[in-house]
Amino acid sequence: MNDRNVGEHRLTLAEVVDWMVEDGLVGREAADALKSERRLHGGKLHPLIVIADQKWKSAKAPARLLNLDNLTEWLAGRTGLDYLHIDPLKIDFTGVAEVMSSAYAARFGILPVQVTTREVVIATAEPFIREWVAELQHILRKEIRRVMANPDDIGRYLVEFFNLAKSVKKAAARGEVTSGLSSFEQLVELGKGNRTFDANDQHIVHIVDWLWQYAFDQRASDIHIEPRRDLGIVRFRIDGVLHQVYQIPMAVMNAMTSRIKLLGRMDVIEKRRPQDGRIKTRTPTGQEVELRLSTLPTAFGEKLVMRIFDPEVLVRDFRSLGFSDDDQSRWKQMTASPNGIVLVTGPTGSGKTTTLYTTLKQLATPEVNVSTIEDPIEMVESAFNQMQVNRAIDLGFADGVRALMRQDPDIVMIGEIRDLETAEMAIQAALTGHLVLSTLHTNDAPSAITRLLDLGVPAYLINSTLLGVMAQRLVRTLCPHCKKATPITEDQQAAWRSLVAPWKSAEPVQLWQPVGCLECRMTGYTGRVGIYEVLLNSPEIRRQIKPVTEIPKLREQAFREGMRPLRISGALKVAQGQTSLEEVIKVAPPSDDG
Repeated sequence: MNDRNVGEHRLTLAEVVDWMVEDGLVGREAADALKSERRLHGGKLHPLIVIADQKWKSAKAPARLLNLDNLTEWLAGRTGLDYLHIDPLKIDFTGVAEVMSSAYAARFGILPVQVTTREVVIATAEPFIREWVAELQHILRKEIRRVMANPDDIGRYLVEFFNLAKSVKKAAARGEVTSGLSSFEQLVELGKGNRTFDANDQHIVHIVDWLWQYAFDQRASDIHIEPRRDLGIVRFRIDGVLHQVYQIPMAVMNAMTSRIKLLGRMDVIEKRRPQDGRIKTRTPTGQEVELRLSTLPTAFGEKLVMRIFDPEVLVRDFRSLGFSDDDQSRWKQMTASPNGIVLVTGPTGSGKTTTLYTTLKQLATPEVNVSTIEDPIEMVESAFNQMQVNRAIDLGFADGVRALMRQDPDIVMIGEIRDLETAEMAIQAALTGHLVLSTLHTNDAPSAITRLLDLGVPAYLINSTLLGVMAQRLVRTLCPHCKKATPITEDQQAAWRSLVAPWKSAEPVQLWQPVGCLECRMTGYTGRVGIYEVLLNSPEIRRQIKPVTEIPKLREQAFREGMRPLRISGALKVAQGQTSLEEVIKVAPPSDDG
């Protein structure tokens, strides 16, 4: 249907459901029932919102749920407009707010979403109201391109984008004094404490609150606020990948950093040295969230990173973390022991802390005393007794463990074994009847044993205390809404063989590939899951642990006893359609010793 042939009017529920019947999306009986019900009750809701509330499934294959996004996409095609899913991370709100006033946008229910030198793209949910197009073309002297967007999104972002743009503009106007400093001048000014505007300014408060809300909405794990020469950059880490979100005037960025430092009980004036802080806040749904703050002085000013800790982590089970039945059985065998050392290894950001917290949460029954020493405490949990490393008063991991030993613990978690002194204290705790859990930074599970030997721990002590080691990585999971099954190609066959070598696993007939849709923000992936390599310290493994341990022989023995290397664990998830071949090859280290 070409909308130019239809008169100027607002969409009615009757015409939209009649089109749905024509297109075979819904039966005539259901459509008539909805029309008669709405005639009785009336209402001013957009027809698509009313229809989406029915939770109908399409009568046409595939029988997908007719939610608001699906309905908007269908109506866009029906009325000859392009469909747009409004992604707040990709919209320059300060730029689009210059196009028209918020009152004008609200009057017609429209929202500018992109401005270029040639055209302005404007989202609407009313395809047959076009009177504003000629007006704007005349005023802006640019082409106007209309796109169809979800009416809920237009209503929500219409308020938020204009309010946020106003806040940024006013905050920037108040902070003009600092916005033009060169890097040299900024370095000279560091620490002088000359604040030009208040971090509690309502506009800055609004911007910071809005930033957090969107980070939570987008499932971000970290927020980076980074100064550049002329402006500030805001980036979100989502599923392990950084995405640039906004560019903000330097003055606004400086005020935002001050606001966040204030809330985190950090020294707002001190900008010459790194600082750490912590903030507790709530998501729009009322769920409590903890943010861990870290600042760093850079050439262009102070960089701030906020790590978002999801409280859901503590209530997740091993299955949702990605453990197979075999992984779970081997891990529980280790952690069920009354005494000994259990190690989790992997690089930063591989989910070690999540695994440990999930394990401790299950072990922390009323009958046992669980105590931790962390740097820093990543998530506060009432079931544990948590202590934080404090370098300022010489309270390190080793001193912390020494103090915990006098607290009658049953289970001790040490944030990380970094040196011989901490390793010795962990071993001492294990020898005196405690279960000790800790982390190491190594590539795989067998390498943890050589790392302990390198630190200076005698082989006989490792033999007598180590229960086992688990190495892990996080791989992105394919979006269930858009992943696509494809026959395996020759290149993929070669990649599969390199992935599972020297394990002679059968090649899968097909693989699943990332595609990209609205649900996954066009990345093809949603969320992450763990892949694991679990080494149990059996009598045969102990015989391999000597002052000069041959890792290839130790690894070979572990394989014989059922340890699956990280790449094989990943390959199983590829074969199950959970992730892609490329993702596992990128994340997991090779299984061999080359």
